[in-house]
Amino acid sequence: MSEQDDRTTHFGYQTVPESEKATRVRGVFGSVASKYDLMNDVMSAGIHRIWKDAMMDWLAPRPGTRLLDVAGGTGDIAFRYLARAGHGHATVLDLTEPMLIEGRKRAEAAQLADSLDWVVGDAMALPFADASFDTYTISFGIRNVTRPADALAEAWRVLRPGGRLMVLEFSQIPNDLMQRVYDIYSFNMIPRMGQLIAGDRDSYQYLVESIRRFPDQETFLGMLRDAGFEQAKYRNLSMGVAALHSGWKL
Repeated sequence: MSEQDDRTTHFGYQTVPESEKATRVRGVFGSVASKYDLMNDVMSAGIHRIWKDAMMDWLAPRPGTRLLDVAGGTGDIAFRYLARAGHGHATVLDLTEPMLIEGRKRAEAAQLADSLDWVVGDAMALPFADASFDTYTISFGIRNVTRPADALAEAWRVLRPGGRLMVLEFSQIPNDLMQRVYDIYSFNMIPRMGQLIAGDRDSYQYLVESIRRFPDQETFLGMLRDAGFEQAKYRNLSMGVAALHSGWKL
């Protein structure tokens, strides 16, 4: 057995072989795909929409640009990007085909099918040529990637010079008391909501645990810089419940 075969990673609070994580993540999101958008609204009381709008405000999409939205699921970010840009093209890539199927339904209903591509793929091995996109986004997805540093390296590769990366992800509240209160809510309520609405407690237990395992804002900012991104910055949202990280390929 090679050293690479021996590598482990986290799946929530479990330690699993790296080779198993993608399959487990695919199982989580395949299970909840049809209820994913509804659960986002319920879990965050709709605040995720405000966070995504804040992402677009900072990103300021330009007309005619090409977006790659990784772990794009049902297309929330891609739809917002195209609406802000006025015209352009978005490619939504996700590990889980049932999520993309839900997104395609939304695109057809919104008559946006010609402006969108839907691709099943891995953030760590993107099936695109170098310098193919103006913008790379990943929203609530990078914490599910087996090796986030590899995903950032791939983001750098597929961006054109002058291209921009933006990551929206759950993060850490810098106030210990408020973080404890948030944890009590997350660990007690979100899995119960998952059981009630999506019929899947275990998937939402994993999602809560994965949030707590993800690096804090400053650590993740360092990962962007290590990947080669310049002018890297972050902004806290809702006191740090989530954060936006931005970087440029210059």
